Amino acid sequence: MGDFNSKKINKVNFGSDIQELPNREIGKEGLRKKILQKGNSWKTPFPGDEIQVHYRVKLQDGEYFDSSYDKGKPFTFKLGQGEVIKGWDEGLATMKKSEKAIFTIPPNLGYGEIGSLPLIPPNSTLIFEIELVSWNSIRDISGDGGIFKKIIKEGEGWATPKDVDEVLVKYVASTEDGKILSKFEDGIEFSLLEGHLYPAMKKCIRTMRKGEIVELTVKPAYYFGNSSFDGDGIGILQSNSNLIIHLELISWKIVVDVTGDNRVLKKLIKVGEGYDHPIEGSLAKVMYIGKHDDGTVFERKGSDEEPFEYVCSEGQINDSLDRAIMTMRKGEAATVTISSDSVLYEIKLVDFNKEKPFWKMDTKEKLEACEKIKNEGNVLFKDGNFQCASRKYDKECNIVFIILECSNYYRVLICAQ
Repeated sequence: MGDFNSKKINKVNFGSDIQELPNREIGKEGLRKKILQKGNSWKTPFPGDEIQVHYRVKLQDGEYFDSSYDKGKPFTFKLGQGEVIKGWDEGLATMKKSEKAIFTIPPNLGYGEIGSLPLIPPNSTLIFEIELVSWNSIRDISGDGGIFKKIIKEGEGWATPKDVDEVLVKYVASTEDGKILSKFEDGIEFSLLEGHLYPAMKKCIRTMRKGEIVELTVKPAYYFGNSSFDGDGIGILQSNSNLIIHLELISWKIVVDVTGDNRVLKKLIKVGEGYDHPIEGSLAKVMYIGKHDDGTVFERKGSDEEPFEYVCSEGQINDSLDRAIMTMRKGEAATVTISSDSVLYEIKLVDFNKEKPFWKMDTKEKLEACEKIKNEGNVLFKDGNFQCASRKYDKECNIVFIILECSNYYRVLICAQ
């Protein structure tokens, strides 16, 4: 916190100001704080964050003898890491950005019985006027000290990419002495499911928000030991050296794991309207193109003017594609990748119509719905589509059960009267 062995400079006495300010105690060891200027945010720094402060310091009832203002730049340290006296670690943790405060730090939270001669005698109480200029959040995102993330620029909103999302990033990876190993300053897009180059990037991106810029300090365990990363500059690193990655998350595309096993992945291209989506029995109006891995088209259905119409869950189209469509909203556009078939569909849900919910039907309508569903099941059964037929019969049984339950309820109610 400055060179306390330097000469006294620009002596200023602000003791009279201290007595006029409100005062509160922090903790139970005698640390006291008086706010001179409120901060402009609700956030406060966390242990490990890199703090930048301006300060003036004096002995109690004395004149100040050290100041970062006179040195022309803020003092930087990591909070809660023992790099400064305990009174600073405890006091700065309560401050907000741009806040100014006066801290009265007792000897047990300062330089104690030893002092810092010649300027700070043993058992001295210190008065610090501190301005919290800013800080960079630093997080141990691996939980074992293997990857530290320092936030250079905060991102937007609260959302972060999920494990299967496709991200667009810029990055520069270098050694600690600045030698560049790999970079994509124009941006590179990849799936978090597969990752790209350094394992640390994938782990970090899942914690980032849109537009966030960070600096990663990566230990060897998170960039060595995977043969798929060889030949990209990593071999230049010494086995005991840290890797430095400057990383920016530009954006990402939402990917939905339709089946829960990464077999059918739907990547959102255009957001749809509202929150409703097709269900079993809905009449869906779609347009789609099916492609093999090499890009050749094997199927094409519908257009904006004349969409292809089909009934959901009746085996009329690829079952995996059908399940993906039932997660879409009106007007939504997406690509659906089916890994087991090695195919990709480009699809748009133009519109859909849902059946009337059973709880809105009267008894006659429910019986008519049962008859219709049974007949549809029979057709599917005769065509050999036993799985879809079984779903139809189950649906019919559920409606019958609801009708019987309602009848029993009203019968009991009438008898009770």
